[in-house]
Amino acid sequence: MKIIPKAIWKKTVLLVVILLGLIQFIPKPKKNLSDSISAASIEKLYPVPDSVMHILKIACYDCHSNNTYYPWYSNVQPFAWYLNNHIADGKKELNFDEFGNYSVRQQKSKLKAIASQIEDNEMPLTSYKLIHPDARLNKEEKQLIINWAKNYLDSLNSKN
Repeated sequence: MKIIPKAIWKKTVLLVVILLGLIQFIPKPKKNLSDSISAASIEKLYPVPDSVMHILKIACYDCHSNNTYYPWYSNVQPFAWYLNNHIADGKKELNFDEFGNYSVRQQKSKLKAIASQIEDNEMPLTSYKLIHPDARLNKEEKQLIINWAKNYLDSLNSKN
């Protein structure tokens, strides 16, 4: 194994520190913040029990709504870019604030996905749960979300 000289390590660390400092001057992405609840929001259009809404807001809404709570490190690059991309991807898959704008077919698909991803422990993401301990759902909370999604899906199916 080849040992890297101390001078090269120092130069590498210095270069990384300089690059991290310089990228702080690149404009941060626009934050996902909204002052109001959208008219198409799931909570405005459909009855969502308070217990379910509470869980959705602490475990899902940061990435799946139009309003994200930003931690302090979201003001530091490259974390701001990472969070922005993560939130954009989450909203592309499901946005609770735009749920009423989905077709009935899309709403059904989203509800199936919510139930299956909670059942399969795919959501909330592990990376999110590491930083947000409140998003670590226990069995009862998971079952509450799963039952709500399936019951809501059944009600949509019975209307059509």
